Amino acid sequence: MNILALDTSTEFLSLALQFRGRVYARHLHAGQSHSQRILPLLRELLDEAGAGMQDLQGIAFGAGPGSFTGLRIGCGVAQGLAFGANLPVIGISTLLALAEASGHTHVIACLDARMGEVYHAAYVREGAGWQTLVAPGLHKPDAVPAVEGGGWTGVGSGWAAYGEQLAAQYGQQVGLVMAERFPEARAMLTLALPLFAEGLGSPAAEAAPIYIRNRVALKTSEREAGQKFG
Repeated sequence: MNILALDTSTEFLSLALQFRGRVYARHLHAGQSHSQRILPLLRELLDEAGAGMQDLQGIAFGAGPGSFTGLRIGCGVAQGLAFGANLPVIGISTLLALAEASGHTHVIACLDARMGEVYHAAYVREGAGWQTLVAPGLHKPDAVPAVEGGGWTGVGSGWAAYGEQLAAQYGQQVGLVMAERFPEARAMLTLALPLFAEGLGSPAAEAAPIYIRNRVALKTSEREAGQKFG
């Protein structure tokens, strides 16, 4: 299949294109210039592959968690491209992409969520896929969910920002830390391909970011409302 993947969830801009059996990719530090750079970079990638949007069968995008602004840009670009070329879309978890790109089988993925928190999830590889042991969530680094057993690999910018606190929580359970890793479109491409092959893509209108912090805030407000009126 000919598939495009893109991610703007962090300060990095990442694109990957599988076309006629080859993968073309770009991964660069964009700071806050994603919206200005993504379409020219995409054109560069398509030109290198000799491909057009009409040659593709789907678009995958980093759905989150991540930067609110970055997620909106990524989702919006994926939607616009998908509408224009009449293509299905699939949102891929940025935390799962960290696990996929790590090359390891037991992964605790953490992204720096700012404000003294991390986006966190734990995954174990099963065959060609992944089992989610701890679902993506927002946590203080000294209160992340526990995992069982050892041989875990810590991956992502959360480990760079809060390595000491996370190490205190997991101790000898984590044998390796890959703190300088960010979500990559190449890994999202790998995760999306079997989903597109199974016909699991969605219409462009259904594309939506994963805002974990918003969801947590909503639950907090609902609890407070229940305490006030319950």
